[in-house]
Amino acid sequence: MKTEHILVIRFSAMGDVAMVVPVVSALARQYPHVRITVLSRPFARPLFENLASNVGFMEADLQNEYHGIKGLNALYRRLIAKNFTAIADLHNVLRSEYLRMRFNLANFHVAHINKHRAERRHLTQYNGKILQPLPSVFESYAHVFEELGYPIDLSEKGKFLTDNATVEVKDTATTEERTCPVDKYYFPLLHLRQLPTVIAEKRPFQQWIGIAPFAAHRGKAYPISLMEQVIAQLQQRHPSARFFLFGGGQQEIQQLHNLQQRHPKCVCVPEILNGLLEELSLMSQLDVMISMDSANMHLASLVHTPVVSVWGATHPYAGFMGWQQNPNLAVQIDLSCRPCSIFGNKRCLRKDYACLRNISPELIINKVEQVLK
Repeated sequence: MKTEHILVIRFSAMGDVAMVVPVVSALARQYPHVRITVLSRPFARPLFENLASNVGFMEADLQNEYHGIKGLNALYRRLIAKNFTAIADLHNVLRSEYLRMRFNLANFHVAHINKHRAERRHLTQYNGKILQPLPSVFESYAHVFEELGYPIDLSEKGKFLTDNATVEVKDTATTEERTCPVDKYYFPLLHLRQLPTVIAEKRPFQQWIGIAPFAAHRGKAYPISLMEQVIAQLQQRHPSARFFLFGGGQQEIQQLHNLQQRHPKCVCVPEILNGLLEELSLMSQLDVMISMDSANMHLASLVHTPVVSVWGATHPYAGFMGWQQNPNLAVQIDLSCRPCSIFGNKRCLRKDYACLRNISPELIINKVEQVLK
């Protein structure tokens, strides 16, 4: 009898790929006899290669080796040799649609994500908005597997899986000490002593606060000058706290470096850590993360760190809230024009990005204090 083997396709972006992890973890746990292979870009390997014994990872370099139609045909030939029995397209973009077409023509069992495009238009249209929550991305991912004959129960809140252990983790809305060892998450993490010495050990009286002030699009990024006020006020309130600044790209790293120079209790994480696994390991030790609607919100969620998330042009109703995060920790203001975008990539019709600029530092600080108290 042919072994059941599911191909899961999700190429980008980092946050969306991170949202696949809890769903594939649940699938692997609930169907241990099924092989699962995740196809994504090379950056995603640390998220999946140690997820479960029946989960594998294949990387696809779509910019070079598998670029264009010729490259996709080469990728399809590589995939067809793996003897998959079902194809789950969690991306539903041109590249994955082409691969899906090839698999359909070969009579494979194929399903793809419903992006609820009509509902998204209703949520973001300028006039006559329909402010109703859409299914979460996690639910949309799970529905793809249900179509393939593998319904998934995503309700097991607070359980993280590795190959050899399932452990209870405390609710993200509280600040009770997380007793979960660092090797009991979705994937093995590093101990603090394995990170660069500047990180050091976390002292019992210290609070570690993460700050990820950037996002891919301007409509999701809180002004850095206002975020600096958040840092300064939190430092005054919590003089023993340490602050870890997350970001990527040369321009962002330079801004974080400048913040670190002005605020010595801050650590510019991308200057000292190397790779996703080290960042996840540090995130697992944070008491709280302040993040935009961005990848760092989702990465922190994977290691069960409470996230105070800041929302501007986008809205949690679009379904992108972090995994098992407390929605009451979302920071947003009511404006008739928001949300105006699902991804924050549209120009502000008001031209002032009031959805972000009108969020006072105190609003963010108050949410952080709810977590730290």
